[in-house]
Amino acid sequence: MTTHVSIDPSILYFGTPVVLVSTVGADGRPNLAPISSIFWLGHTAVIGIGRRSRTMQNLTDTRECVLNLPSVDQVAAVDRLALTTGQSPVSDRKLAVGYRYEPDKFGRAGLTAVSSTTVAPSRVAECPVHLEATVADIYMLGGDEGGAAAVELAVTRVHVDESLKLAGTANRIDPDRWRPLIMSFQQFYGLGDRAFPSTLSSIAEKWYR
Repeated sequence: MTTHVSIDPSILYFGTPVVLVSTVGADGRPNLAPISSIFWLGHTAVIGIGRRSRTMQNLTDTRECVLNLPSVDQVAAVDRLALTTGQSPVSDRKLAVGYRYEPDKFGRAGLTAVSSTTVAPSRVAECPVHLEATVADIYMLGGDEGGAAAVELAVTRVHVDESLKLAGTANRIDPDRWRPLIMSFQQFYGLGDRAFPSTLSSIAEKWYR
């Protein structure tokens, strides 16, 4: 029998996809930020973001973004954005752990900006999946003293690398080809092979639409 003990972790990142959120500020300056707090329901995405971040400021001001999903192949580029911020001056709290101001996130990561079709922020060419989105609502977490917000996003356009499409279909992703980059307790991971055939797969995907 498994033995459980009570613990009090500082974070609860049990494994979520990494996303590069591209935004544009009211002044027209682009920003690119890695996050790993996200989930989807239908064509709605919800991301968790620091209230004082440049990404949060841009989402509040311009109400648009692109969720760029890297695969494991882009892990080095994602890591080059670690400990960088588009917010200047850098807060004392972030300075204390090594953050620095970086006005050119695309250049820093070695990634290529390409135009979107429904929103102003650029997509990341190297990422296999791009989800253009607009802000539907913003929810402050933790009351007035909290440092985070949940941002509800309506996905307006989906772009995927053609190699990810399920053969013989127009709008489906092949889960055996898609290899997202996963963050689990501050470490990067990829997916392994399919663990077990899912009974849910007997339901046609279009049922969820």
